[in-house]
Amino acid sequence: MSSDYNPPSDPLDILHADHELIAVNKPSGLLSVPGKGEHLADCLIARVQAAFPGALLVHRLDRDTSGVMIFAATPHAQRHLGLQFEKRQTKKAYIARVYGRLAPKDGTVDLPLIVDWPNRPLQMVCHETGKQAQTDWKVLKATDEESRVRLFPKTGRSHQLRVHMLALGHPILGDPFYSENPEAHPRLMLHAEDLRLRHPDGGKGMRFFAKAPF
Repeated sequence: MSSDYNPPSDPLDILHADHELIAVNKPSGLLSVPGKGEHLADCLIARVQAAFPGALLVHRLDRDTSGVMIFAATPHAQRHLGLQFEKRQTKKAYIARVYGRLAPKDGTVDLPLIVDWPNRPLQMVCHETGKQAQTDWKVLKATDEESRVRLFPKTGRSHQLRVHMLALGHPILGDPFYSENPEAHPRLMLHAEDLRLRHPDGGKGMRFFAKAPF
């Protein structure tokens, strides 16, 4: 990853900002947090902190995944929001384009995941030592070549949606890790479209939405 990191130069796409939280639409190809080394310093949190100096990390998206990401504006908000993610009180919906016709029209993947140590950062299904991971899916439209699906992760494991779709035999198109010919697509076809949570100041329900660009 380090040698070919060429992050997009899109301006920061701010969906919402107030005294406790900032919601942005992350572009594909940009790290959420810095990697090791100067060449991996450009990342979303650095760009957000340039505009909002007190911004703090709450959760992450994979480099190649785009979509809604939340940052806290205060330590109080970081604790409050972090607990909502930890206790699975947030609601997340992703859009993905996957290989082949996914059937049935909806269902649940319940397969435990663990890091594939010899092949880091890849993850794999492991029933002995994996951590519980659940994803609901709903097919929006399908042809024999590909399906457009909405994915609802119930847990937040690393690469969860990517490995779960692979386990169903329908890897996400353009996936550099888990699909057979990722170069056939300009990017990973996975986008965090919808995030619902409670505002740290007063607990009001909030919804942040960024339409999938594919």
